[in-house]
Amino acid sequence: METWRESFFAEHGISRHFVQDNHSRSVRGTLRGLHYQLEYPQGKLVRVVRGEVFDVAVDLRHQSATFGQWFGLRLSEENKCQLWIPSGFAHGFYVLSESADLCYKCTQYYHPEDDHSLLWNDAAVGIDWPLLDNEPILSERDRDAPPLNEAPLPR
Repeated sequence: METWRESFFAEHGISRHFVQDNHSRSVRGTLRGLHYQLEYPQGKLVRVVRGEVFDVAVDLRHQSATFGQWFGLRLSEENKCQLWIPSGFAHGFYVLSESADLCYKCTQYYHPEDDHSLLWNDAAVGIDWPLLDNEPILSERDRDAPPLNEAPLPR
């Protein structure tokens, strides 16, 4: 299966140079995100190679007509869909299968000091997460993330 061809993606409006590939493995019920960067923003091309996730992007670009709005899509090894998340968006996902391996190409190198989180269940954003249980498995950082009206945002 071919997952990346620069000429094909450029024909469809995604002409980016990728500098890093990441691989994340999580268990059922884990919610990661919503993560974003300010000084070194990353565009991400996301796909699932094992399992299934509900993948989400939130527009954090102040000048955008869709600022604060979200988009979600199920990504799985069966549907082989990919999601392009431009820089200036927060990204997160929720694991629906027993476990999931998510891979993504990045347009910028990872800088841990520039990694920010937006509260996953902020009512102002209103993401309709398909939760399997009442509470997802969260890292401390994601559980304590600020809501949209308190978060530092991209310029």
